[in-house]
Amino acid sequence: MTRYRCIPIDAAVADRFRRSGRDDFDNPLRRVTATGAGGFPCRRCLLCAEPGAPMLLGSYDLGRPRGIYWTPSPIFLHAQACPGFEAADVVAPIIRANALVSVRAYDAEDLCLYDLGHVCPGAEVDAPLLRALDDPRTAFVNVHTARPGCLLSRVERVAARSSAAP
Repeated sequence: MTRYRCIPIDAAVADRFRRSGRDDFDNPLRRVTATGAGGFPCRRCLLCAEPGAPMLLGSYDLGRPRGIYWTPSPIFLHAQACPGFEAADVVAPIIRANALVSVRAYDAEDLCLYDLGHVCPGAEVDAPLLRALDDPRTAFVNVHTARPGCLLSRVERVAARSSAAP
């Protein structure tokens, strides 16, 4: 089985958003209050916010893919510091909680691998995600909300550790 990890936004980016009140494109962050279950997915802890939690909403430069397929993404972030998601071989809770996600695989040159793309309920993402990660052409996978298209998480392979002694 291919080992993988859902990657949260960097702590430095989250801290900058919170400290400056500005997003990656110098727009003022919107302060909102989380309502209802499954909404307001934080891109740092990769958990859905509890109702009543103060959240920030802004535009994020997701880094990759660059070039033709690059696009910024709106993201939610807890207004207060939260830990980064660190679990390996676990689909991030914000992906599972989403009614419909888009699995988008990219190669090392940041080109979209159309044949590996898949749209499905977040609760059913395991098979298409692993199919994309098992393909040797895949450098990384971005999982987005399928309707608005917001990035939920980048997913990368975890490097296998060698058990041989040096």
